[in-house]
Amino acid sequence: MANSNSFNFSFFLRRKSSRTNKFPIYARITVHGSAVEFVTKVEIEDSNWDKAHGRALQKNEEGKRINHVLDSIKAKILTDYNSHLFNNRTVNAEILKNDFLGIVDESNRIKLLDLFDMHNLEMKNILAWGTLKNYFTTKKYFQAYIQKVMKRKDVELSELSYKFISGFESFMRSEYTSIDPSRPCENNTIMKHIERFRKIINLAIKNEWIDKDPFLQFKPKFTHVEREFLTNEELTRIEQRHFSLQRLQMVQDLFVFSCYTGLAYIDVFNLDASNLTIGINGKYWITTSRQKTGKPVKIPLLPKAQAIIDKYKKDPTVQKQNKLLPTYTNQRVNAYLKEIADLCEISKPLTFHIARHTFATTVTLTNGVPIETVSKLLGHSSMRATQIYAKVVESKVMNDMDVLSKRLEENESLQIRKAK
Repeated sequence: MANSNSFNFSFFLRRKSSRTNKFPIYARITVHGSAVEFVTKVEIEDSNWDKAHGRALQKNEEGKRINHVLDSIKAKILTDYNSHLFNNRTVNAEILKNDFLGIVDESNRIKLLDLFDMHNLEMKNILAWGTLKNYFTTKKYFQAYIQKVMKRKDVELSELSYKFISGFESFMRSEYTSIDPSRPCENNTIMKHIERFRKIINLAIKNEWIDKDPFLQFKPKFTHVEREFLTNEELTRIEQRHFSLQRLQMVQDLFVFSCYTGLAYIDVFNLDASNLTIGINGKYWITTSRQKTGKPVKIPLLPKAQAIIDKYKKDPTVQKQNKLLPTYTNQRVNAYLKEIADLCEISKPLTFHIARHTFATTVTLTNGVPIETVSKLLGHSSMRATQIYAKVVESKVMNDMDVLSKRLEENESLQIRKAK
């Protein structure tokens, strides 16, 4: 219920020049010390107004009628105030006034889950499906949080705050581990959902539907995770393994192709004959754009990647689909890669994306390709994105230190000879 410290309501007469003896009655709403005023549709003569009590003097039926109208206005606003409190919604004097007058505030009309839907519709033809579906998942988590913790169907944009975000984080860590219990959310996954929520909030800020950015005090806390990649020995093990099942052979080829081109699954999936071009060296290159970022990439084909393309040139299924290589769904490819990992005795959680990491580390950086070149081959927008792949593997350290050691020995021998 309301109390006098947080909510106050009163009527008063605003005396101004009038062609009649009557003056308009105004209402004043005060919430937490902040007040707004609005004019009612009721007028009264000054002599019939009880200033001390903010009511009409009930000298006649007219006075009783006016008080009945004023009581109805106060009851309606008090009911709205208590409703906001009961449903844990943000409430202030302006909201109560707009509710009573029927003024539609865009930020109050559009609620959070509506905002998710607006963003997803707007991004439908911009984001790749793999990225867009992550926003659908994020919406499901927020919907669960609102329903299970807040006991609501949705929340208004004016209610979004640091407390709301930190509450969602706590919810994800304890009360609601995952929509799918078989795949619990780890810290970085939770932070990814919050990052997507950040982008949803940006839409509200750009449209001026929200006054204060709820992320001002909230900073995502990502845990540093080492990116998995295959060592040269592990990659060789997969390359040299013969599989009797055709599906495993095809997935083996797709994976190895990615290891020697650095292309992500969706970019390999999209390749057709038009992406095979002749580069400045007179040899074949892959020329395409990353679906995730739209960034153009030009990749000179290494012999092993070229051999895989040549292998499927006359494959009837590949020709029928007008593709450069055979295609499977990402889920099926990753399922088959688990079989390949078991058969090749590789304990790492083998997924198609590990091929991209392997290209960046084992195939290029470890063999002395400059990080600037690797960044261009991967289609990164900044060097910072490439640096996460700049693994220093033990074999590279050993080789570099061997070279340094020999150089130091040679310099020392040279100095001794000069001294003599």
